[in-house]
Amino acid sequence: MSTYDAVAQTFDRHRALPDGAVQAIRDAVLAAVAAPRPRLLDLGAGTGRIGWPFVAAGDDYVGVDVSFGMLRAFRERIGRLNGLALVQSDGQLLPFADAAFDGVLLVQVFGGLRGWRRLMAEARRVLTPAGTLIVGRTLAPEDGVDARMKHHLALLLDEMRVAPGVNARDEVERWLGAAATAATHVIAATWDAERTPRGFLERHRTGARFSTLPDPIRADALGKLATWATGTFGSLDAAHCEPHRFELRTFKFTT
Repeated sequence: MSTYDAVAQTFDRHRALPDGAVQAIRDAVLAAVAAPRPRLLDLGAGTGRIGWPFVAAGDDYVGVDVSFGMLRAFRERIGRLNGLALVQSDGQLLPFADAAFDGVLLVQVFGGLRGWRRLMAEARRVLTPAGTLIVGRTLAPEDGVDARMKHHLALLLDEMRVAPGVNARDEVERWLGAAATAATHVIAATWDAERTPRGFLERHRTGARFSTLPDPIRADALGKLATWATGTFGSLDAAHCEPHRFELRTFKFTT
């Protein structure tokens, strides 16, 4: 029987990326770091949905996550493949020496994140002077199912006088841009994905910010959102094929 815990199972099932897209992301990361056999640190590695191609290719890759369950799921994904280096740690206090990595990767780790300045300080501390810090995220259409659902959920929570937390990504990227000596932006992969209102509801239950709310508030908000979505889209299972992109922003701090 699989040792995935329930949270990791749900996360993996609803947030998986196509294999071709993940391979393209690996290629883009290695091109951005541009070092022979770079040592890479993946902060917030989770279940390995981004990291598994690095491990499968034999790259010098280390995955870090605060959740033991997520890392256990990563190991289950890889199986008995040798060379898997996973560390359970808080990203704000990393157990690595200064300048230990040529590249530090942060993919969709800023939702509900507190103390991001300490995290960024640690990421830069373990980065070599000529290294590259890489921030990644999936981009969906602004008028797509997920975007419309997210917008209406925000309205519902505002009406309920509930603050779900803040996504620090924009603030982090502004800070990194001001500190960096060079910054680039690249779309590493594109693909089409089927989206339904029901899929959004299932994914959002375990969202980093939303999952911190009290259970009664989450249940009430999702119930109201489901009612709105049924009226808006005709059915919770109404399927829409939408273009998705994976964005990488890279930052270097020396010329």
